[in-house]
Amino acid sequence: MRRLLPALFALACASALAQPPAFQLWPDGAPGAEKRHGEAEKLKDVYVSNVHDPSLTVLRADQRHANGAAVIVVPGGGHRMLVFQNEGVMAAKNLNRIGVTAFVLKYRLARDEGSSYTIEGDAASDLRRAVRWVRAHAVEYGVDPQRLGVMGFSAGGELVALVADNPAPPASPRDAIDRESARPDFQVLVYPGPLGYPAQAAKEAPPAFLIAGSRDKCCMPPTLGLYQQLVAAGVSAELHLYADTDHAFNVGQRGERVSLQHWPDRLSDWLADGGWLVPRNSRAPEGVPAP
Repeated sequence: MRRLLPALFALACASALAQPPAFQLWPDGAPGAEKRHGEAEKLKDVYVSNVHDPSLTVLRADQRHANGAAVIVVPGGGHRMLVFQNEGVMAAKNLNRIGVTAFVLKYRLARDEGSSYTIEGDAASDLRRAVRWVRAHAVEYGVDPQRLGVMGFSAGGELVALVADNPAPPASPRDAIDRESARPDFQVLVYPGPLGYPAQAAKEAPPAFLIAGSRDKCCMPPTLGLYQQLVAAGVSAELHLYADTDHAFNVGQRGERVSLQHWPDRLSDWLADGGWLVPRNSRAPEGVPAP
């Protein structure tokens, strides 16, 4: 046993070092939640709840193929919890593979036990702050502040629709970060919930990629309806509805259909077609001599 202790300690240290860095969006406490600043989150299985300090967990793309694009990933969970691994970290790692740096958002949960937060107010405010935070730190993470998208699953998709397709409430900036734009450059809605649809600012909405299961009674109708509304408003949008598929298929690890396992590839295609994966200041690939 004594021989095992150093090895176990080294393993624990390596595991701790492997954790991606996370940063609070409001270091002194989120507006309206200052009294709960510093309160510990709850982790049950792989689900996170009791979030009072909204934060971003950063998963950077490998510098060998990082292209400067960035996406804020917003996990679902019915506003009661966050499906942080399957709809957060896993989605971020998929984006990393195509050179996109990802930021996974932990936002305040309006339907958590004892919560006094609101979806349209507090949770949407957290996403707007996240967009501003990434833009304010773009140079630090080597990302292009004009190629910043948001990607939301289920309840997180509702927040994406509220922020990307609806007007922001008037607010006075509290600091330099608040002076950055909260409008994403593109949006990805993965079986989004009904809040945020119909959109109140569809004509000003950024390009959209939407996906849902055809048997999802909750979230297929708003996905289809929002797609139709965006297209009618002249917004570039792409829709994928998967046959015989219900809710919460994550990034393909849930469900037996081959098509579901490959839907992240369709997103990669859409991002490439839209020019989001091409650096605006062109550079030669690593190892290729400049002309």
